[in-house]
Amino acid sequence: MELCSRTLTTLLHRTYPSPSSSSSSSNSLLRATTCNYATPSKSTNYFNLSSSQFHYHYHNHHVLHHFQQQPYLFHHHQSSSSSFKVSASSSSVAASSKEELDRLPAELNVTETQEPNSRVRLQVEVPPVVCEDCYKRVIAEFTKQAKVPGFRPGKPVPESILLGYVGRDNVQKATIESILRRTLPHAMTSVTGKALPDSVRIVSKFSDLEKIYSSQGSLRYDVLADIVPELKWVPDNAYKNLKIVVEIDSDIDAQKAAEQEFKRRYKSIGALKVVADRGLQVGDVVVIDISATTIDQDESKIKNIPSAESKGFNFDTEDGDRILPGFLDSIIGIRPGETKSFPLVFPETWNQENLRGVHAQFTVECKELFYRDLPELDDSIADKLVPGCTTVQQVKDLLLQRCQEVEQSAREQATDNAILDQISKAKMNLNDQQLASLSSSKAVNEYLEHQKDNIKNLIKQNLAVGDIYRRENLQFSTEDLVKEVENSISEFKRQNQEYDEDRVKDQVQEILEGAKVLEWLREHAEIQYVTR
Repeated sequence: MELCSRTLTTLLHRTYPSPSSSSSSSNSLLRATTCNYATPSKSTNYFNLSSSQFHYHYHNHHVLHHFQQQPYLFHHHQSSSSSFKVSASSSSVAASSKEELDRLPAELNVTETQEPNSRVRLQVEVPPVVCEDCYKRVIAEFTKQAKVPGFRPGKPVPESILLGYVGRDNVQKATIESILRRTLPHAMTSVTGKALPDSVRIVSKFSDLEKIYSSQGSLRYDVLADIVPELKWVPDNAYKNLKIVVEIDSDIDAQKAAEQEFKRRYKSIGALKVVADRGLQVGDVVVIDISATTIDQDESKIKNIPSAESKGFNFDTEDGDRILPGFLDSIIGIRPGETKSFPLVFPETWNQENLRGVHAQFTVECKELFYRDLPELDDSIADKLVPGCTTVQQVKDLLLQRCQEVEQSAREQATDNAILDQISKAKMNLNDQQLASLSSSKAVNEYLEHQKDNIKNLIKQNLAVGDIYRRENLQFSTEDLVKEVENSISEFKRQNQEYDEDRVKDQVQEILEGAKVLEWLREHAEIQYVTR
């Protein structure tokens, strides 16, 4: 389970297109009420046990070894005081089943010790019989690959001659690598599903491993891994029977949205004609230049308000409720070529915080003025409003249906967000150190300064969702998993992007688990919707 990049966020932060496509503007005169209806990199720093190549990462030196193509033919340059790290992907060490593991001639002795901050130490003892088996495999591989003078490639070479040609030290190093590669997945089975990806690391010094192996013919090494902390709810059923208050934006009201969309479509089929004999009135479309400054008795303190200024601003006066209060009334009657100046105050509820309560002096110049010449509103224009419709009522019904679907989606998303927010506030036995251990160093370095609370909440949400899925024995069908994986892979292929099929499967599984948990929580929560 990839806690920091869990794909549940993809599921919960989807967006829905608005059925309305009315023009928008960045001008700060407009209220922000346009509804959106809910709004492993490859590296040589470590080896990946699931591939034919594996790489040891030391603090200051790198050893690259191609296990199949050039087995064991390399020279070590590691520091004797450094440890190395193993990248254990969910498709290899962290998720290996016993059926998938390379069979060993004897059992390992693995001692598990819990350490602070959701970390576990595994002390692995590899018996001599396993080490001997790995040694034989190394010799067999060298025999296939090494070109020993006087012997045909692939033909048997006396062991003493092979050791003299390759070097006993190189054979020993390669044997130790083989032991680690074969035994680590077995050692990790006790923490399958709990160890975090890329957190597994062998902390024993390689030089110490060489000494143990050369003197005893066996091997002992220690492994550290960060694991998903055991989550305990306080009380135990804290996630059950939640009381959720969901705030819904009034702009997603289906009936209101459908009416606005009908009006927009009706206006779009009319013609704009120049007004020549009167000033601006409600219903017109006017093109204006707007400038604004702050109002201050001390003229030296007067400043322009760039975000409230615009050139060639197309203003539909029927959108007067979306404009700064008092602005429309102040320009009613204005004619092309005329300029009006007037003071206004930005409300304390204004979207842009820096403008709240600001007293401003506006100057507006009228450039062009138009009125709409609309056709008769009867069934003859139905097909122009929505292709395929034959009556105006059919148009209205269809638009309402579409808006109801969008409203439902928006409600569901708002509900999901409210539920996740609520469970992240529930009492859990997680401390700051545990939460930090679940965030990659990169994520912490980049976001912790400004997004600490958000990171913590996201981690707590992911932990809670996974815990509830297990506690309530929730399940999804294999057919759903297969279908979604196929869809995801098809999308990768369509965009010519590389992908890891096991990683895709893991992420799809997390999405389906998250969907099941949210469905369960919705069914068992007391939900109240309030309009804002």
